[in-house]
Amino acid sequence: MTKSHVDLIISGDYLLPDATQQSLVKKGAVAINGDTITALGESVTILERYSTDRHLHTDYGLIMPGLINTHTHAAMACFRGLADDLPLMTWLEEYIFPVEASRTPDMVYQSTLLSIAEMIKSGTTSFCDMYLFSKEVARATAESGMRALIGEVLYDFPSPCYGDLESGFSYVDDLFEQYRGHPLISITTTPHSVYTCAPELLTRLGRVAEDHGSLYSIHLSENLAEVNTCKDRFGCGPVEHLHKLGLLGPQTLAAHCVALSDKDIDTLAEQQVKVSHCQESNMKLASGTAPVVRMLQAGITVSIGTDGAASNNDVDMFGEMHTVAKIHKVDRMDATAMNAEQTLYAATLGGARALGHQNKTGSLAVGKKADMIVLNMNQPHLTPLYNIPSHLVYAARGADVLHSVINGRILMENRILQTLDENKILDQMCIMGQSIAEHGKD
Repeated sequence: MTKSHVDLIISGDYLLPDATQQSLVKKGAVAINGDTITALGESVTILERYSTDRHLHTDYGLIMPGLINTHTHAAMACFRGLADDLPLMTWLEEYIFPVEASRTPDMVYQSTLLSIAEMIKSGTTSFCDMYLFSKEVARATAESGMRALIGEVLYDFPSPCYGDLESGFSYVDDLFEQYRGHPLISITTTPHSVYTCAPELLTRLGRVAEDHGSLYSIHLSENLAEVNTCKDRFGCGPVEHLHKLGLLGPQTLAAHCVALSDKDIDTLAEQQVKVSHCQESNMKLASGTAPVVRMLQAGITVSIGTDGAASNNDVDMFGEMHTVAKIHKVDRMDATAMNAEQTLYAATLGGARALGHQNKTGSLAVGKKADMIVLNMNQPHLTPLYNIPSHLVYAARGADVLHSVINGRILMENRILQTLDENKILDQMCIMGQSIAEHGKD
């Protein structure tokens, strides 16, 4: 039988195409042609049917979908540890906003490279980012080969990136035009929040999102203070406020959603809003714990985000899954709440659904984009191996990831980044960190 030729074959002792133990294939392999999965299954079958010039095999390796981080501020990596142990509004208004006022395009570019390096090395293959100087975020992302949705944050006051608000809209238009049709980067419409954006701005950005068919990504009901502020200004909470403005729908991605009433949950479910759950950031800022179990019961698509490294203080999705799975058991006093498969789903296909990428990524299947990672399972903390989703959520670490493939391209092999100069990035950030620390003393 003549073999079909493919560009790349990834094989290992285990293949987990989705978030369920039932899908596990022992001695599995994935055949990749270009950016797409051509076939997957048992290694012996794949190698009988396909030839390749590049076969990456890992003894004790687990091949699985890459993790999807649905809420980040990648360029905030340079603020890691700068202002810790503070409540949200103090942290934001007295520390983060002031230091962001002195940000430059190069600072954002360099900081984004650092965060992307961390994400690749800990198993993330795509992310959704909202920040300033997002052209630089997109440039760094394009150079790295990662998949991302990227948006420029707009708010009522002038931005250190674009200046006045009208210039902000021009900046966003440029982004949409520059990355139209890009294979890896999509642009989102990104109001910061209901407390930093007037109703007119929120509504205008809703029209922008509709015109471009983009995601409408916003911080929403992050804590009780935000809810109370919104009630004082508009006579209702943030969810109801956006609903009255006609801004809730299947293309809305709401980050945090900590302070929700039962009515809010029903509204989000009815409008098919997607949620990005950022538990570690919400814990660190004492914002609270989002009612994720109730949201899931209502049928809401819940994904997982790390938030920025300034409030987390990392972007390791394995660590985030570990926290998410456990906190809801305590919150509900129910050991069965948020089980391993539910949590892994939220970090993979749930994330893809939240971003509108469920037909591209989130699971390994023929015709989907070749976004996957390979973990080394031959380690003390992963032995013995009874149930792989449980190990991935409760025991695995970002450092267990050996290889990363995104869009059919190997971005990390044996923990060595292939598209980024890790040592150069670290050196640049050490210099930048010293400068930021000195600025903070002024």
